[in-house]
Amino acid sequence: MSDVLLDSFLEDTHRQFYANCRKFAEAEIAPHAFQWDEEEGFPRELYEKAGAAGFLGVNFPPAYGGAGGDVFHVLLQIEALMWGGCTGVLASLNSLDIALPPILHLGTEAQKQRFIPPVLAGRKLIALAITEPHAGSDVAAIRTRAVRDGEHYVLNGSKTFITGGSRADLVCVLARTSNEPHRGLTFFVVEKGTRGFSISRALKKMGWRASDTATLSFEDCQVPVENRLGDEGSGFKATMLNFQMERLILAAYGHASAEVALTDAERYAQERSAFGGPLLASQVVRHKLAHMATLMRAAKCFNYVVADNVRRGGSVIEQVCEAKNFSSQVAQDVCYEAVQLFGGMGYMRETRVERLYRDVRVLPIGGGTSEIMNEIIAKTRGYGQVRQA
Repeated sequence: MSDVLLDSFLEDTHRQFYANCRKFAEAEIAPHAFQWDEEEGFPRELYEKAGAAGFLGVNFPPAYGGAGGDVFHVLLQIEALMWGGCTGVLASLNSLDIALPPILHLGTEAQKQRFIPPVLAGRKLIALAITEPHAGSDVAAIRTRAVRDGEHYVLNGSKTFITGGSRADLVCVLARTSNEPHRGLTFFVVEKGTRGFSISRALKKMGWRASDTATLSFEDCQVPVENRLGDEGSGFKATMLNFQMERLILAAYGHASAEVALTDAERYAQERSAFGGPLLASQVVRHKLAHMATLMRAAKCFNYVVADNVRRGGSVIEQVCEAKNFSSQVAQDVCYEAVQLFGGMGYMRETRVERLYRDVRVLPIGGGTSEIMNEIIAKTRGYGQVRQA
């Protein structure tokens, strides 16, 4: 973890937190990584273990059971738990990082006390439901509708690609409460067992296989008014704020995946013999590893600089999009080369680099595609403005 370029961003509390998280990953996740990836799931008890260890909601306020850390605790938790070698587990454990913020930012004190503490303790699971079959990055195109009927809202519609959706106790749902594209969106907390709420399909994925993903259905689903978050129409702004952190988290997944894959490739190149000597004796291999190390460090440094600006309260919309795109590509490049260096073993599902190679493919897709990120960057930089001569 120690890096002279990055140490200035961290304090001793950060370093100790990382060490504790890594021990947890190596003891509780790594021995089961292959099995859980094959079984496409892991024991629910792991949430409670992570909660008891203080690894859930590390940057949430202590008043609600959080650790009160900062954005670097979030990044370090990702880096440390990635050594467990099963990104699907990490994605599920961290689904609360995108599902709880609407409650934290829009909810009443009573809602915060009701919903947040049991999630941070690992006793309840929560999922964020925004994406629909016909609306992904284009949030304004959401069709799921909520209509007020006395002391309830009646929800109708469907959500898909919902991380943790198959076994969530709570789902933070973005629904349309008026026909205005942006100002007509509102968040609701839908609880498991609510009549009209069902899991219509569990989804099979290329990567993140240990993370359950589902399509959810709402058919005349009655949600109490007390489960509405904020005023009607407050959902779009909250979603945009949520995206910034989600994209930085995905960028961190990128450099963390690359770091683990690089380490495995370095170790294999030292141990594997070919043509009378270790692979590392080949200049081609050494230069390949050197390039992989350079890419990984560049992505990590970029993400840390952006995180530092987030910690200082700055607006980094453009930079977060750039970091996500760059880190996603680095992760794919480094994991590809790691598989290549492993040769035939790199193609076997029992190896960590094979899992990482599959897992990182989602990074340019989730949280907004690379194409959407480039469009945001272009608009922020004014590329769409036509200047008159």
